[in-house]
Amino acid sequence: MKISTKGRYALRLMVDLALHDTGEYISIKNIAARQDISEKYLEQIITLLSRAGLVKSARGASGGYQLSAPPAEYTVGRILRVTEG
Repeated sequence: MKISTKGRYALRLMVDLALHDTGEYISIKNIAARQDISEKYLEQIITLLSRAGLVKSARGASGGYQLSAPPAEYTVGRILRVTEG
């Protein structure tokens, strides 16, 4: 199975959210800087993940994204099905 760039970046994004889970929301800007991925591209991916219920979001100055469930509940297949279609 060949995984697209969108799928690889989605996995990296989810791992980043899991590794930096402090209970606070994490901004796309911070994730993009750590992962060296375009903010615009991550915004497209995070929208898909949010609509699928894999992440939750908050707006505002202290807003951002965090996982909607404990990291152990996620599978690679579930994340790829959302991004790969």
